[in-house]
Amino acid sequence: MTESTSRKQLDEAEVVRRIWAAKAKLGRDLVILGHHYMSDDVIQFADYRGDSLQLAQQAVSHKDVKYIVFCGVHFMAETASILSQPGQMVLMLTLKAGCQMADMAELEDVQTAWEALTGLWGDDVVPITYVNSTAALKAFCGEHGGITCTSSNAPQICRWALGRASHVLFFPDENLGANTALAMGIPPEKIAVWNPSKSMGGDARLEQATFVVWRGFCYVHHRFSVKDVETVREKYPGISVVVHPECLPEVVAQADDSGSTSYIIRYVQSAPAGARIAIGTEANLVYRLDKEHPDKLVVPLAESYCISMARNNMYDLLETLESILEGHPKEVVQVPPEIAAPARIAVERMLQES
Repeated sequence: MTESTSRKQLDEAEVVRRIWAAKAKLGRDLVILGHHYMSDDVIQFADYRGDSLQLAQQAVSHKDVKYIVFCGVHFMAETASILSQPGQMVLMLTLKAGCQMADMAELEDVQTAWEALTGLWGDDVVPITYVNSTAALKAFCGEHGGITCTSSNAPQICRWALGRASHVLFFPDENLGANTALAMGIPPEKIAVWNPSKSMGGDARLEQATFVVWRGFCYVHHRFSVKDVETVREKYPGISVVVHPECLPEVVAQADDSGSTSYIIRYVQSAPAGARIAIGTEANLVYRLDKEHPDKLVVPLAESYCISMARNNMYDLLETLESILEGHPKEVVQVPPEIAAPARIAVERMLQES
């Protein structure tokens, strides 16, 4: 029986005890970063909780720790690795925790789109990649005068881009890009969708567009519908509906408000006692908010979970921490230097503007 197999047979109380013991032994050499969508059994051990922007900022600020353990999905740990200092090590709980949205935009397809758009507009276009993307796409933006963004700072990053060029190529999330452009006052006819499976993106509006968004989405948020909004309002009269900007534009239009994960958390925190709030985002966070605010009713717009986040568990966290103590760290995330260097340029541009 391997040590990994034996850990899986431990009862939860023993796992919890050993995780806390491992954290104590690693002390100041370790920081654990946890995304808000993680389940409670893992997030309880995080030194810092946050959305993608907040965790990227934490990764930058912890310059003296030896080990950054990321409780999230692969692109998040990649971002931490890109921003890490020489000698630091970034680890995940499991390398199997990927992101379907990130996989919807491949470097070769983005290069094809870029060639087509610069053929139309020359250098009068800025590429923006949502942080939910591979390191290679972040590097592409770094090499082409572009930048990364998160759902927290998408509007200000898009304003930054449009202050430098007349056009934007935004990938890989169509909904976040379209919702941001609409909120900035860009008319729908000036927003085109680039579909990588079709010739020249497949959108006849392309030549007249200001804002080109990639045909990609987060399935957790894409599944929410206008019908879900109508249903929750029928069930809870007077309820406020707040959704993530990764939702479909028609859902955002029907909601009372929309914003990033951090914005949603602040919305709940600032709501008065007795408030009723339906939230369109990952359900682990929604139920945690309901538990943390017993004076309010907080319900999911509909139950939607991130399967990739769910691949992380406390047994994996224990194995990651104890592998460090045993001298053979597992689930290490490394970005090749030739990709990390230009990717860091794009991410640091974002952090400077945030």
